[in-house]
Amino acid sequence: MFLGASAEMPCRPQNSCGLVERISAVDGSAGWVASFGSATVYLAGLPLETQAVLVQPTERVEGGYRVSGRWRFASGRTGVDVLGVGITVGEDRAGRPLTAVLRPDQVEIVDSWDVIGMRGTGSHDLVVDGGVVADEWTFVRGGAPTVDEPLYRYPTVPYAGQVLTVVGLGVARAALDHAIAEGGRPGYTGAPKPAERAPHRIAVAQAEAQLRSARAFFYETTDEVWATVEAGDPASAQQASLLRLASAHLAKTSFEVAQTAYRLGGTAAIATGSPLERCLRDASVVPQHAFLQDGMYDGAGAVLMGVQPFPGYL
Repeated sequence: MFLGASAEMPCRPQNSCGLVERISAVDGSAGWVASFGSATVYLAGLPLETQAVLVQPTERVEGGYRVSGRWRFASGRTGVDVLGVGITVGEDRAGRPLTAVLRPDQVEIVDSWDVIGMRGTGSHDLVVDGGVVADEWTFVRGGAPTVDEPLYRYPTVPYAGQVLTVVGLGVARAALDHAIAEGGRPGYTGAPKPAERAPHRIAVAQAEAQLRSARAFFYETTDEVWATVEAGDPASAQQASLLRLASAHLAKTSFEVAQTAYRLGGTAAIATGSPLERCLRDASVVPQHAFLQDGMYDGAGAVLMGVQPFPGYL
């Protein structure tokens, strides 16, 4: 079982990702919701005066933006203090949307989450009908922070993908551990135990190497970028791109390993509610996220080759 980074410096991305990874090995949905604890880094784009008000009662303000619309995939939004929705104001921000911050009483949560995996995340729709949001309660997602600390100098959008991909990592780790443990038990037909068969052992070893390799690339890149921002320097475009590449690759690899573990599980894996059945469904969701799809390989390849990536990649 992989263990996350220590809790000596809980604000480090390595530690946040490690904790989400460990939670996800127990339950993918719990890990997915926990991953959004990192979303507070976005709020560093708000003015300092507004950030101070987040822990105090506030009054309704006039002016700003009147927000209406419906937004999907609001994971874990039934237990938060503030919510953010993307809005369009007709200005070019390098593909990054303006985000409006609202209180829960300004937002309607619509029960719409009917999916094959991550069913426990409660990623329902949000509906806002004419709520007014002042200028100082908006920020550019991934924009310049107003807090000068290492965590807020760390690339924000790549970090958002990182905390999601480790959910798949934790799920895949749990799936493979289960397949390994079950390999020593007799099958239904009286045939040799899976662990006594060379093809089964080879598949287990290949999956172990595959998952550990992708994980090592992920945390190695995270450590390198953190060392840069901790030293007071901004992360380079190449570093931010490597974070995105490592995350997308880990999401893809984790799903592949979960699939392997499911196949190794044999007939027992097909039962509804079996650990491998749930892991397969949950792991399939992670690489479907917009931050982790195969298109990230295109953006990373463009940066590696010195050409302009698609808008919004960096």
